[in-house]
Amino acid sequence: MLYSFLVTEEQSTHDEGPGSVTIAYIAESAGVSIPTVSKVLNGRSGVSAQTRARIEKLIDQYGYRKPSGNRNNVVELVFRELENMWGIEIIRGVERVARKNRVGVMVSEFALHDSTAMTIDDTVGRRPSCVLSVAQLSASEREKLKAKGIPFVVFDPIDELPDDVPFVGATNWRGGQAATRHLLDLGHRRIAMISGPDHPFCRARVAGYLSALSEAGVPADPGLLVRTLLTREDGCAAARELLSRPDRPTAIFTANDMQALGVYQAARELELSIPGDLSVVGYDDLPVVAWVDPPLTTVHQPLSEMAVAATELALAIGRGEPVPQVGLEIATTLTVRESTAPPGGERVNRR
Repeated sequence: MLYSFLVTEEQSTHDEGPGSVTIAYIAESAGVSIPTVSKVLNGRSGVSAQTRARIEKLIDQYGYRKPSGNRNNVVELVFRELENMWGIEIIRGVERVARKNRVGVMVSEFALHDSTAMTIDDTVGRRPSCVLSVAQLSASEREKLKAKGIPFVVFDPIDELPDDVPFVGATNWRGGQAATRHLLDLGHRRIAMISGPDHPFCRARVAGYLSALSEAGVPADPGLLVRTLLTREDGCAAARELLSRPDRPTAIFTANDMQALGVYQAARELELSIPGDLSVVGYDDLPVVAWVDPPLTTVHQPLSEMAVAATELALAIGRGEPVPQVGLEIATTLTVRESTAPPGGERVNRR
């Protein structure tokens, strides 16, 4: 599903010569989408006479010339499923770089369970300047982009990638370690973790959790490690089961903030207070978690900064510039709020 064309910074002048005006700028000036301008340029139907005349007038006015076989001046940002709130943070970071480089941004979704959804062939046909794929890009999809000379970067990959595939991720192991160390420092010893599917970033967060337990001399209890989907509903179900045990955990660390919100729901259902009866740490630091009651302690994953780095990397590769490394990991940090306290709920001073 095509969500939108987010056209970036207006050009300050239109008399710099035929090559200075992009199709995105024509679309913005006409108040239409880029596909509509494309239909006019290619003589296709599906555009009203009034709209066609307005676009043709702007094309003549600005002296636009259709590129011959070149890529369009657009960054395409591909989501597999655009349902999570963190997508907004990614889009914000991509737009920031696109505006600076005066290119357009297209946001599209390759729905996982929809046979009529857009595919990589649709993307290849649009010939964007570069492609940013969130979470995954299969080997066949990568080959199709390479065959057409379209550079790409995988954002926060969920699969192992060959060494030559550009990607931008986060320090997931350190994030898991920092979250667990924080709970250990507060005095917790029965610390559960609700993790996600068997993806590299989830495995890294679990490894950080286990490493922190080990260095503190706390034996890892397999019964306190639960793997489920990265949703609020699944986080709630997992927490409900953990918290119904006679020897329930005193703290829960989750693989993302949505699961943590599910833990909040389960705690309310069981009449447990946070952090009085249970400390909770999430992962991502979505804007909304600062406003829940109590505000959530979470690992800050710098999504906007990661998106900035991914977009800059993709554009640099597209320009043929040498890049120091094709794989980047951006540092995570722990944001301490009011959802964590020593066992029994004794408050501690926050930094």
